[in-house]
Amino acid sequence: METVKRVLRVDRTEINYLRTTLESYDGMALVRTIDPYEARIEIMISPGCEDMISNLLDSLIKTEGLDINTISVN
Repeated sequence: METVKRVLRVDRTEINYLRTTLESYDGMALVRTIDPYEARIEIMISPGCEDMISNLLDSLIKTEGLDINTISVN
């Protein structure tokens, strides 16, 4: 299995929060900022962790009110 990459657009002020939250789950995902001005980030998800990360993102949208939009999935 290969690492799944998702490109997202988020609120610029939430990039660090999202990065530290996702990366706190050791080995599940890494986050890199593609464009800080357009607030585009890439999430590299470890094989087998896709559903957990998807559920976590859904939870952050619902409970924290984060504005997360998927641009692409590889």
